[in-house]
Amino acid sequence: MTLVAQARSALQGASGPFHLGLTEGMQRLDCDFAALDTLACSLTRFQLATDALRTKSPEQLKRLGEDLSRRLTYLLEPISPIEFDREQCVVQLRSNPPERDEGRTSYYELVAQRSGTVSLHRYAKTPGEVREPIPMNFTREVFFRLVSDFSAVAE
Repeated sequence: MTLVAQARSALQGASGPFHLGLTEGMQRLDCDFAALDTLACSLTRFQLATDALRTKSPEQLKRLGEDLSRRLTYLLEPISPIEFDREQCVVQLRSNPPERDEGRTSYYELVAQRSGTVSLHRYAKTPGEVREPIPMNFTREVFFRLVSDFSAVAE
């Protein structure tokens, strides 16, 4: 059963704070839901781990980040690559442009690592303060689409 099908089944009837851990083949999805109802969810963690990333060349990992950038057009802001560390084999993408609201900047940050993980988080930053993680709010359908897109590019 695909990760999306497993996620649909696992979230059926689930509510409130919830940890979702699913495995399909070499892929492991781990999500922490701060809130979950019949329509939407609020996540504090979204991570896909797979050994398939360990064999990627730096160029392949860079292309993975670019592919995710093209696919994730349904997020609040578009994301684009901002840094590629060839030595550590890490690709970092962020919202471009980020959301600016009442003196606060919010943005998505996606990190793909050859060590085996691809993760998505959301942060908020107020001038003069350290950035803080904030929940990502999605409809359930957007969540399932994220699972599908992450799973597809991490093969």
